[in-house]
Amino acid sequence: MGVSALPFKSLKDYFLSKYGRRVQKITVALPFTCPNRDGTKARGGCTFCAEGSKPSMLDSSVPLELQIRQGIERARRKYGRDILFMVYFQSYTNTYADVGTLKELYDVALSFDGVIGIDVGTRPDCVPDEVLDLLEGIGRRGYEVWVEYGLQSANFETLKRINRAHGVSDFVSAVLRAKERENLNVCAHIILGLPGEDDEDVIETARLLRVLKVDGVKIHPLHIIKGTVMALQYERGEISTITLEEYAKLCAKVIKILPRDVVIHRITGEVDRDRLIAPEYCDPSMKNKVIQEVIKAIEKE
Repeated sequence: MGVSALPFKSLKDYFLSKYGRRVQKITVALPFTCPNRDGTKARGGCTFCAEGSKPSMLDSSVPLELQIRQGIERARRKYGRDILFMVYFQSYTNTYADVGTLKELYDVALSFDGVIGIDVGTRPDCVPDEVLDLLEGIGRRGYEVWVEYGLQSANFETLKRINRAHGVSDFVSAVLRAKERENLNVCAHIILGLPGEDDEDVIETARLLRVLKVDGVKIHPLHIIKGTVMALQYERGEISTITLEEYAKLCAKVIKILPRDVVIHRITGEVDRDRLIAPEYCDPSMKNKVIQEVIKAIEKE
């Protein structure tokens, strides 16, 4: 199994080059909340967010150990036994607890054979130095450690519009403090097609990521999920989504701005059909088509 010929450095290729075999993410959900929901900063969450945007198959009431065991079993049935694993703490804010609690949870993940590290999704305003020190310590033990910060946009007006409840400076601080530490990889999440934004806003966001020298980026098109504030706004005609052609071109521009060694974790986002309102290309069945359209757009740039 060789490295692919994609016009960017994919996460799959990054792992394959580093470990010589497939590394499969095991996605888990913790019974955490978010300072943007519990009233610490705001209530209601981001206008695009539904239940922490976790996959429907995840249930945070299931013990973490069981979630990981079941995820590993599923992966081995699909890809065979000669694979490694990263445990991905995805939904809500996975550093939003005291350090002792976080250490126990992360240690559970690292206790499984074949697990080479953890990937922790969080908000850039929820990573005090003691949490980064904890993650750095795990990295020093030889584990792969990624911390994923949701930025979404480098436009502060956009962040206010989507009720993000943190600023661009929070993101800059979180990245710089993580980059001061060894053995930590930083991945940034951005959304293309946010209300009120144009191409220049997206390009400026990409430029910020380049200047901050993030290690990885997840790029998603804006998609409208049932039960969100954006669903109501969409139904009232207050917001819209961009076409697949528009998204592919914009995504290609972002990737071209980023350094070639930045790991592109994702270039699309999918939602179960029964939860998705728009756009139709965020249906899981369209994933490969979206990827191909982005690749074509990159080659034309």
